[in-house]
Amino acid sequence: MKYLLTLLFVAFVSNAQIKKEQLDLMPWPQNINLKEGIFPLTKNFKVNITGNPNPRIFVGTTNFLRRLDGRTGLFLTQGFITKVNESPVAELQINCAQNGKIGLYEDESYQLDIQPNKIMINATTDLGALHALETLLQMLQNNSTSYYFPSATVTDLPRFTWRGVMIDVARHFQPVDVIKRNLDAMAAVKMNVFHWHLTDDQGWRIQVKKHPKLTSLASDGFFYTQEEIKSVVKYADERGILVVPEIDVPGHASAILTAYPEIGSKMIPFSNGTSEKNMQSTALASYGIERNAGIFNPTLDPSNPKTYQLLSEIFDEVCPLFPGAYFHIGGDENEGKDWDSNPKIQEFKKKNKLVTNHDLQTYFTMQLIPMLKKHGKQLMGWEEIMTKDMSKNAIIHSWKGPNEGVPVGQSLANAAKNGYKTVLSNGYYIDLVQGVDKHYLNDPIPKGSNLTVEEKARILGGEATMWSELVTPLTLDSRIWPRTAAIAERLWSNQDVVDLNSLHKRMKTISFRLEELGITHLRNKDVILRNISNNQGIKALEDFSNVCEPLKIYKRNAGGTEYQMYSPFTLFADACTPDAFDAFDFDTAVDRYLKNKNPENQLLVSSFLKKWIATNNDLVHLSLNAPLVHPILPLSKSLSDLSQQLLLVMENKQSLNVSLLHDLLEQCNSKDHADVELAVYTSLKKLIGA
Repeated sequence: MKYLLTLLFVAFVSNAQIKKEQLDLMPWPQNINLKEGIFPLTKNFKVNITGNPNPRIFVGTTNFLRRLDGRTGLFLTQGFITKVNESPVAELQINCAQNGKIGLYEDESYQLDIQPNKIMINATTDLGALHALETLLQMLQNNSTSYYFPSATVTDLPRFTWRGVMIDVARHFQPVDVIKRNLDAMAAVKMNVFHWHLTDDQGWRIQVKKHPKLTSLASDGFFYTQEEIKSVVKYADERGILVVPEIDVPGHASAILTAYPEIGSKMIPFSNGTSEKNMQSTALASYGIERNAGIFNPTLDPSNPKTYQLLSEIFDEVCPLFPGAYFHIGGDENEGKDWDSNPKIQEFKKKNKLVTNHDLQTYFTMQLIPMLKKHGKQLMGWEEIMTKDMSKNAIIHSWKGPNEGVPVGQSLANAAKNGYKTVLSNGYYIDLVQGVDKHYLNDPIPKGSNLTVEEKARILGGEATMWSELVTPLTLDSRIWPRTAAIAERLWSNQDVVDLNSLHKRMKTISFRLEELGITHLRNKDVILRNISNNQGIKALEDFSNVCEPLKIYKRNAGGTEYQMYSPFTLFADACTPDAFDAFDFDTAVDRYLKNKNPENQLLVSSFLKKWIATNNDLVHLSLNAPLVHPILPLSKSLSDLSQQLLLVMENKQSLNVSLLHDLLEQCNSKDHADVELAVYTSLKKLIGA
């Protein structure tokens, strides 16, 4: 019997050996070496912690156990871990030499050693240990009956110290539970900075007890209490994440000026011969919360001492809520129209020898530095704050690129060359709903960069930016994940990790694993489709959504007025996502077919075409009792018509009619239906040979 069991174990181990390319790790570690053997999991698996860690490691390890138990269903016997050296003989030993501090440049490295009878994690800080636990979870494998970890050694550390996600909660408010589940997802892919955009034209979202008008008049009742802010900051800290708040000034100020119009720059037109000069001290412009998207004129008055008094009092109350060393003041997209039309401000410029509005904004921003420094905060702002007189202690947030007429990477490089620490977001604007490949190949320091070593060191990293004009809590996750995992890898992993096929393979696994953290990018799609179908069944809608993507780069909301902040975001475009599920696979099938038109490859392509024909028929039937289906029917019909013609040609039932195919192809390139576009258009174009 022992001999038989030994043979069975040897066979199991042999079958369990895997290769690196089979692992779905993200971010990919700096070094990983697979070895012979496996570590089999049983319900007696336990963890022990030694060293001098921050208590966050107890929370992180307990969460690790619960997630591992949820994946395996083993009913692990170890419950909550609350102190060091609780289980000295545990199979997983974690040693943290010191308490990790939340902030930049902290040691996040780790070593993970998986052996057949034990697992060891060694990290300088508990932050590194938390990252190691995420890697270990991602390494979990299974056969038909059990779970195991492959034997391996991993040594790992991040390439950049700033690996962030910005969530805008001003346009569409995002409740605390939405923020927390996204913090969990960030930690799962080793991101460490949460940039919280708390104010904008569309709302003020943070309680200021000394100034209750900010939330009573400028939030529509949607804001975070200070206790909720503290709760989120604590939750982030336990996951090794720094929270950077943003209060956007002096522009994007409609909300704050709704509460305090007396610090606005807008002039009032007067009648009855009354001079503006005599009236200006008593007349106030009226402001209102913006309901549209876009850039608006309301701007704080930099010549008014009350402006700085109010901001100082706000910072005095808000800064202590955030223990981190950084505070983002926005500073972007101030067109200065209200400054130009205000004689008092123009006189102030002359008096202070400020030639341009950029000079005036620099003056304004420089007044904020001591207000923040008093609380141990370093000022950060969007790249517009970078002028010749701006303090070199400011951190420049680079966001402009080709869409704004700026060459790729230029503003980031300029900031570094001018002596500023800087963070890249251009190329990581996930709200533009572009494909993941664009984000993944967007490197903060591309190969061939002409920056010096010192200048490169000023590039802190990057940040995915999720502006919320077109998202609600229902759809936010689907716009952030799973693409942001690819950005996380770009900021963590070696620069040479760029294989797109590997990326797409691993993202599929990472995507569904994010669900265990509460991320709703997959499940909420069905919620939207059930509404569209009038609860008749969603298969046809789902199949069509798998080849459609939302219109990109703000084309969905032309001029910022098609949708308001209270508009419905429960439409077909909201169910569709970037990187449509079938688009990549269809493109692969087309490439294979064009390379070799054998029956097997032809079948791969024709199966897609037949599915789209059937989908159109089903959508037509569905629309008989579902009005929300009608807007997508023209595009579905175009895809079906082209698919029918291609099938006839591929099956030699009809000769090639180039003109007809080109006409049908261009119909498939329409952007006029339901705010979506066909993600398979380029592949169809290749197939036709257009």
